[in-house]
Amino acid sequence: MDHVVTIEAGPEPVDVVEDSLTFIGNATMLIRVEGFTILTDPTFVHRHESVPLGYGLHTTRLTDPAMDVGDLPPIDLILLSHLHGDHFDRVAQERLPRSVPVLTTRQSALELRELGFDGAVGLDTWDTVTLTKGGRTLRIVACPGRHGPGVADLALPDVMGSVLECGRGESARRLYISGDTLMFDDLAQIPSRYPRLDVAVLHLGGTRVMGVLVTMDAEQGVEAVRLMDAGTSVPVHYDDYDVFTSSLQDFLDAVEAAGLRDRVRAVDRGETLVLWEGGGRARPA
Repeated sequence: MDHVVTIEAGPEPVDVVEDSLTFIGNATMLIRVEGFTILTDPTFVHRHESVPLGYGLHTTRLTDPAMDVGDLPPIDLILLSHLHGDHFDRVAQERLPRSVPVLTTRQSALELRELGFDGAVGLDTWDTVTLTKGGRTLRIVACPGRHGPGVADLALPDVMGSVLECGRGESARRLYISGDTLMFDDLAQIPSRYPRLDVAVLHLGGTRVMGVLVTMDAEQGVEAVRLMDAGTSVPVHYDDYDVFTSSLQDFLDAVEAAGLRDRVRAVDRGETLVLWEGGGRARPA
């Protein structure tokens, strides 16, 4: 199923940069690609503040975001994997403009519209959204995701990954974002449909809620690197909240042991990676 979202072209920013990814913290990134500026999973609470996870559960932030809402450039689109407090917090609810389109799951879109975000668009797996701005286009495809194992997934929000694709055919450039998923069989459909991923952003951390693993830990992260076979895999979502049990170093040690370290690029909070380097390798800005 295809959706079309039309964004009116505005003046080009003075500080035009190459297509890039800036890591703000947790799963929050500022992605600039094909002239569009996209904000992912916005969480801007600060160190020692807590956010809700549902069912009366909370998690406390252990770090500060590299950027506050007031520091953001004009945003064309918000891409939200799911509606949890560590992915769309009270600061995002209060301070992000409600006119900006939000692409997310159908479940989360319904809840966002109840909060006043009338531009929320709910997607099913493999729905494609085509964004247009001036003479440029960008396609965003909703991908499979599963937040919990077995029946535990029924108690958790629906979650989606996404592929951002610009260009067509052999010249296409593709960025995959996993969302808060565990490894499961349906993920194999992603590299089957998109065998030339340039960059894969992986939500890790081994998040545990009431003892249940609900995001990829280091071991599953290595499986994801192998499965997606992207030119560069970028870990995020690993140390910002106290529900994480699997550190960035755990993941880096695991990919080293698997002989995959040259395929992984860790990014510091506040750091920017330039995308689409030769062979799919991203590099620091």
